Amino acid sequence: MNGKLKKIEGVKALIFDLDGTLIDSKLDLVLAVNAAMTFMGRPELDHETIAAYVGNGAPVLLRRALGEGASDADCARALDFFLRHYREHMLDNTVAYPGVIEGLESMGVRPMAVLTNKPVRISQMILDGLGMGKYFRYVYGGNSFETKKPDPYGANLLLKDFDVAAREAMIVGDSEVDVQTARNAGTWSCGVSYGLGSHKLEEVPPDVMLDSLAELPSVIGVIQPATRL
Repeated sequence: MNGKLKKIEGVKALIFDLDGTLIDSKLDLVLAVNAAMTFMGRPELDHETIAAYVGNGAPVLLRRALGEGASDADCARALDFFLRHYREHMLDNTVAYPGVIEGLESMGVRPMAVLTNKPVRISQMILDGLGMGKYFRYVYGGNSFETKKPDPYGANLLLKDFDVAAREAMIVGDSEVDVQTARNAGTWSCGVSYGLGSHKLEEVPPDVMLDSLAELPSVIGVIQPATRL
């Protein structure tokens, strides 16, 4: 366990990123992007290059993969193929990261949600396919609103959904996008060191950094259900 963890009091609700935070989806994403590149008659990209493009949603991911100079029409064709291919193969290799289920199970009655830039239907299908959908009261995706993270709209809506103040919520993610979203919404931020975008967290440091979600209860505690007398 990270020996430098600090305690954060008063967190009543948790908002999680998906890719790179809850699920290791790297290989399925990479393979789907390279399938789209082949479809477009482009050479495949290195896996690490593609992984570095993840985090801002599928349209940005495909535009980055195609590179500067790609037309809007080419980006749209590649995105359409990518989404169709990914829906068919999104659970071929994707799994929950070690410590994720343990961490979620340890949260007691604290309400939780997923806020991701991934399309919402695909996100829900992956969570359900991995048996994780039961943990989350809400799942919002990159196409749930007109804006994506780091715009705080989705986070602010979840604060209303949960009826909590900004400093009573924490956003947990693996990239600078998640930390920026937390800052824009005024919530606490928690980074994870194992994710796809964790190498960027040194530039945009979160309030607390975890090596495993199993460490989260030691940071914010566990809210137990009220005892009936």
